[in-house]
Amino acid sequence: MSKFFYKGKIEKRPKYESFGFSTKRNIKPGSAEKPLQLRVQTEARKLELETQLSELQLIANIVLAPETEEDIQALKVLLDTPQTATFDKTPKRNDPCHCGSGKKYKKCCG
Repeated sequence: MSKFFYKGKIEKRPKYESFGFSTKRNIKPGSAEKPLQLRVQTEARKLELETQLSELQLIANIVLAPETEEDIQALKVLLDTPQTATFDKTPKRNDPCHCGSGKKYKKCCG
């Protein structure tokens, strides 16, 4: 319901499905619907990438172009996804020290 309504009439929410917009649609790069576009210089490199793609179950269009430089940026983006940084929990003052001395952390390493 909208905050701004006049004469007691309520505005209806638009239905996204009626406009052909799918809110739950998600096409992954490297699938059959959206293959990766790769460009290599040699046939050996093309075979190497094809074996790597088959292991990862990805689909790509690999173009052999010896006169241009290699472009496999789309594959690198998929392989180099950032990992979540995790940190070791620091002990509190009265916890036992992590060095194994048996003392409290505040008396030993803190």
